[in-house]
Amino acid sequence: MNTLLTVIIVIQVLSALTIIGLVLLQHGKGADMGAAFGSGASGSLFGATGSSNFLSKSTGVAAAIFFAATLGLAFFGHRPTSVSGGVMEKLPANTAPANTAPAPAAPAPAPTTAPTEGQGQSSQIPK
Repeated sequence: MNTLLTVIIVIQVLSALTIIGLVLLQHGKGADMGAAFGSGASGSLFGATGSSNFLSKSTGVAAAIFFAATLGLAFFGHRPTSVSGGVMEKLPANTAPANTAPAPAAPAPAPTTAPTEGQGQSSQIPK
């Protein structure tokens, strides 16, 4: 299954690169100097349509291969796998969620006896 998925991805990438190369190699309809000044507008709305050449036919074939590979990837990506459950179902039941903050520490208890006369004072002010 992984091998087939890898083959489809390679086919899709190669067909995409082929489409890019073929589109960049083609000569546009409005690229003539006369079309820039209006003399090429005597045809139809988008220019005269004639027979398609090898580059335009091969671009169509590469586009069809690209769309077929895309549909294949969508089909294999949507199929359920044989593993039951998701990632979260494999966690132990007693784990806390990751977004909760830890509980604050309890404050230290207050001293129960008052300090005697020499214990709490480190220095005395002389008179």
